[in-house]
Amino acid sequence: VGLTILGSEHGAGELVSGAELAQSQNRDVEVVLIGTGVQTDLELVEAADEKEAHAKMDELLLGGGLDAGVTMHYPFPIGVSTVGMVLTPAKGKQMFLATTTGTSATERVTAMLKNTLCGVATAKACGRPNPTVGILNIDGARQVERALVKLQKAGYPLSFAESARSDGGVVMRGNDLLMGVPDVMVMDSLTGNVMMKLFSAYSSGGNYETLGLGYGPGVGEDYDRIICIISRASGAPVIAGAISFASECARGKLLDKARAEFSAAKKAGWNELIQSLAVVDTAKKGEAEEIAPPPKKMVSDAIPGIEVMEIEDAVRVLWKEKIYAESGMGCTGPIIMIAPEDKERSVELLQKNGYL
Repeated sequence: VGLTILGSEHGAGELVSGAELAQSQNRDVEVVLIGTGVQTDLELVEAADEKEAHAKMDELLLGGGLDAGVTMHYPFPIGVSTVGMVLTPAKGKQMFLATTTGTSATERVTAMLKNTLCGVATAKACGRPNPTVGILNIDGARQVERALVKLQKAGYPLSFAESARSDGGVVMRGNDLLMGVPDVMVMDSLTGNVMMKLFSAYSSGGNYETLGLGYGPGVGEDYDRIICIISRASGAPVIAGAISFASECARGKLLDKARAEFSAAKKAGWNELIQSLAVVDTAKKGEAEEIAPPPKKMVSDAIPGIEVMEIEDAVRVLWKEKIYAESGMGCTGPIIMIAPEDKERSVELLQKNGYL
């Protein structure tokens, strides 16, 4: 498991302490550090800054040198979001939060449905063969419930949790969140991010995450690597937990589990269900179909500050000008991923068209 060690608010030494703790607790896990400027007995891959560290981590993951990675501020593409794991205070139970960073889709209900599949896949990879699912009582929860019931009736195997409150139901209240009633609690990523911070740092006052296993692996239908996210505020215990979480996901073949969940859902009418939820402006749809992406190139720079609901339209503005770009989601919000040589021109075009 690779760990990038640059960028923490607590310094690289905190990350090294977490890595060494994980190594001592898990004799079957080998931790590889990626960064510079530290003394340790662990293997160290030199990287001068966070950008180079991410590039080297990706290279090692795709080349088979690493089975999983743990890092901060990694820009996942749209369609991939992270499933975190917390220790609930009422009963000390582990619960998966689906999801905590990234964006599964730009439409809220669609995103939460995809989050459900990602959460179930992660729970199965971590040894829960039949995880129960609850939906946090937020905007869109009832729509998600109706859609999931429809999938279940059409043959997708899904086990619903029952709220501990007297009126029951699959829509979970705050009490259920504290008690860890479902194995997988479904929500949007922004809500999940807040929940993760509360669960992990409520005992420290907020500036040092002490509890849990981090924000979890980025999961998507066809995603090709296991990268678990920690925060710049994560302390050594959380870092050690995140490394263990990453190794468990690799051992449990998370990528295969995610593909299997989406495949099973498709047999129950997933594509038709998602299509029925799509709210697309007809004129924009026609325009989008006419604009093909330019030849693909390496995109290593990011342009932040674009509204998530407009991110795909903004990408197409650049495609129209023969600039290759991809939509993505950093830890602070949506981004457009662009080649360094195209960044200045892209910012000008996005400003001109009202996206920045």
